[in-house]
Formats: sequence, structure tokens, C-alpha cells
Amino acid sequence: MGKIEWAMWANEQALASGLILLTGGIVGVAGQFRGWQFAAYAVAAGVFVCLLEYPRGKRAKGTSVERTGQYCFTVCVKSFGPLTRNYYVRAFLHAVICVPGGFMLATVLGCVCLGIASLIYLAAAIRGEHWEPILPRKEVRNPKVGESIKQPPQNPPPRPPAEMRRKRVDDLEAAAYDNPIPVTANE
Repeated sequence: MGKIEWAMWANEQALASGLILLTGGIVGVAGQFRGWQFAAYAVAAGVFVCLLEYPRGKRAKGTSVERTGQYCFTVCVKSFGPLTRNYYVRAFLHAVICVPGGFMLATVLGCVCLGIASLIYLAAAIRGEHWEPILPRKEVRNPKVGESIKQPPQNPPPRPPAEMRRKRVDDLEAAAYDNPIPVTANE
């Protein structure tokens, strides 16, 4: 059975928890709950986590599909080098970010989800995984269909097999071929 790529699961979990943390923070700030400063922190932390986790990493198999509009975020995340590429750093960063969210009810769910993402990133780091960006591949230019066809077929389909086709010759007797199926006039 195939090897589990934990980083892919951690990325999805962290992105979802960033959105949950952001939503809880907005609810806490809008409601002016007691300790709403923690909710304001959760809004900023949720935005940061979403920006960090939006670009998907390249899978080991190479069958990665990038998210829509991921390229500009990939360039930003890639520019931080080993701080964003190393999953030990991400696990620690998410663990630290999630702690203040636990002091307010509106942000507790985002805090717990981000803590779980931190544990999954730790599992990915222990297994030796690291973040590789998905960069656009340089397209190999294939000749267009019109350029590859030298001359379109002259006779309509269905066409006989290539060995049975008539050769264009000025001499009509040389151009004729023997029909392997006997033709009889049934009237």
C-alpha cells in the first residue's frame, strides 16, 4: 500500500483552521465579547495562517494540482526559504499561534483545529517531508494540428486501408486495383 503524505493533510487542515480562526475572530470582535482583544489577534492570526497555507506543496509522486491563483502566494512563501520549507518550523509556528485563541469561546474551535494541524505537520517533519513549491512547467510546444497535416485526405470517409487505396497515376490501368470481394449484380 502507498505511503501517506502527511504534509498534504496538514496543509488542508491548517488552511481550514485558519479560516475557522478568522471567522471566530470576526464574531468575537463584532460581538465585543469579554476579551475581544484575543478575537482581534485571532483575525490577524487567521489571515496569516491562510496566506501561509494557501499554496499547496508538490507531492512526492508529482501529481500535484495547484489551487487557483496560487502562484503569487507561492512566490511569497518560497521567498522565506527554510522558515517556510521546514515542517518542524511550521509545526512550532502553528502551535504558538493557536495558544491565544484558547482564551475565548469564539476562537476555541480554530485554536483546536490549528493545534491538530500542528501535530500533523510534526508527523510530516518526523517522516522527512518538506515543502516544495509547485512552479509552472514550461510547456513543450507541440506542432499545431494544421502544421502536422501535410495534405488533407481527398476522399470522404470511410476510406479503404492504406494498402488498398488507389495511387494517383496518369495511366488508368496502372491505377486500378483488384477488388478482393467479388461483386455480382443482383437485380
